[in-house]
Amino acid sequence: MSGNAGDSGGGTGAEGMGTAVKAGMAVGGLGCLMSPVAMTVAISAVFVIGGFGVLFAPLIALILFFGGGGGGGGDGAGEAPDPDRISEIIQGDGSGEFDPKSVPEGMADPIAEAGALCPGIGPIVIAAQIDQESGFQNNKTGPEGEQGVSQLPPDVFTRLGEDDDDNGETSALDAADSILAQGRYMCELADQMRPLVSAEPLNDLVSLTLAAYDAGPDAVLEAGRVPRTNASQQYVLAVRAKFAIYEGAVPASPPAQDTEGQ
Repeated sequence: MSGNAGDSGGGTGAEGMGTAVKAGMAVGGLGCLMSPVAMTVAISAVFVIGGFGVLFAPLIALILFFGGGGGGGGDGAGEAPDPDRISEIIQGDGSGEFDPKSVPEGMADPIAEAGALCPGIGPIVIAAQIDQESGFQNNKTGPEGEQGVSQLPPDVFTRLGEDDDDNGETSALDAADSILAQGRYMCELADQMRPLVSAEPLNDLVSLTLAAYDAGPDAVLEAGRVPRTNASQQYVLAVRAKFAIYEGAVPASPPAQDTEGQ
């Protein structure tokens, strides 16, 4: 984010957030008419120049209009999503109650286990991050050799991966092995990021740790905050935007990804 969020004309706090949600709804209403590139640019622009409330508004709007996720829907299925609850969840620490029905079959238990490894990084954070990294695709390969649902760098998985599904093999293509290694790495990063936590927007522990996962801990430590780059800030916001799905505030979109034999 450029400059101080408090200097923006968008407003912060409850009143600013209400205005932001209304503005975001307008953006979201045009979403079906805009290309993905245009939507990305619009979200980036609001993020870079907006206040903390305005910053989240397009993301809230996108969730309200399109939903998402990898499972078959949470307890809120059939109910209109609540913008106030969604905005609160997105700006929170991801410590709400994880909805196991929001993720593909077979992934809820390892996600819950990974989210219980350390304080500050709960299963909602883990699930939203997997969604962003791979869309729950167990066979995804990244541009630098990352594999599996969590897309860990190969050297990190080699160091932290274990045979967590007890099938006699440690593999990043095994969902449980990948997810638990992700949880261990997120806990490592959280420990490194704690000294940077401040009251500035996006300098909370979850945001800093997500940025470190995406850009590497050195980049975040050198910046002393979530790096002021579109890539880092978009990643943090994109993961946060999915928190509401995995807390069950927004129905997840079926069908779930098939994780067997991929």
